[in-house]
Amino acid sequence: MQLNIKMIAEMAGVSVSTVSKIMNNYSDVSEKTKQRVLEIIEQTGYSPSNSAKTLATKKSSLIGVIFAGELNVDFTHPFFVEVLNSFKKQMGVLGYDLIFFSNEKFLSSGDYFSRCLHFHVDGCVIISGQKMESAIRELDMSSIPCIGVDLELKGKKSGYVMSDNYQISSKVVEHFYLLGYRELGFIGSTADSDISNLREAGYIKAIEGFGLTVNEQWFVHGEDFFEPSGYEAMQRLIASGPLPKAVFAASDLLALGAIRALKEHGLRIPEDIALVGCDDIEACKYTTPTLTTIRQNKERLGVLAAHMLFDLINNQSEGGSFVVEPALVVRESCGSRKHP
Repeated sequence: MQLNIKMIAEMAGVSVSTVSKIMNNYSDVSEKTKQRVLEIIEQTGYSPSNSAKTLATKKSSLIGVIFAGELNVDFTHPFFVEVLNSFKKQMGVLGYDLIFFSNEKFLSSGDYFSRCLHFHVDGCVIISGQKMESAIRELDMSSIPCIGVDLELKGKKSGYVMSDNYQISSKVVEHFYLLGYRELGFIGSTADSDISNLREAGYIKAIEGFGLTVNEQWFVHGEDFFEPSGYEAMQRLIASGPLPKAVFAASDLLALGAIRALKEHGLRIPEDIALVGCDDIEACKYTTPTLTTIRQNKERLGVLAAHMLFDLINNQSEGGSFVVEPALVVRESCGSRKHP
């Protein structure tokens, strides 16, 4: 028979919540009760992390990985996969393993915190999605150290890393401007996406900073950051009337969808319309034309997230944030052009 926390509680003659508190090193349990429960745990060999010592010291060397949001990214997203690979390698160097949480059950029950307690993770990395569930905010405000990737966390034991989204947009507009493009469009994700909103706000600010006109008709949005949304958004832009001369897509996958739509209508890139993406995923090098984009330093984001989480776990910091500088990568979809 496989033991569970309820059985341990019954053996010790205490409540399940008392066992949970002891497992998580809460101070409001008497030493006598604590020792009795820990002895039973040791005698029975019960432990979600396979060690009574781990339960007592609140150290499991496990890091929870959560893909947040009702519209969450996953292992199919090339940008976050590269960040996560970098994070995984650095956490391994620091002595930690990763455990991946499914978010499906929490969309209804809404309790990541209890799940983290059950597996006794030392901390969590939370990968940004869209339509964020309330359980993410509850976890952020809990006692469990958390680091967000492209997700601003505000808890006392939390921090986050992301690229400078305003600088991303500024670099795009500057590139367009220097190449002579003045009629500028944008493809973003939904209003639920903080990252898309930041890039759009930065784009508008940069356009206005150059004294250009913002045409809202040329600002379209998809359901997410993936290729089908970029395709549908560009189809709507084409159907709306005269096209802008250049478009910034808030992700490379959106840009790839836009390229597909433009080709279906016989439009040339960049001769008829120039295009810039964001992320610099591997596929950018192999599209036709190759995609000009903004490179986010994915390795640095992952390494920073790992070190920040390590410091939070070991009480060496009180959270905070790191913003990583992006870089423009010029390819065929928006390269050189003579100024008019």
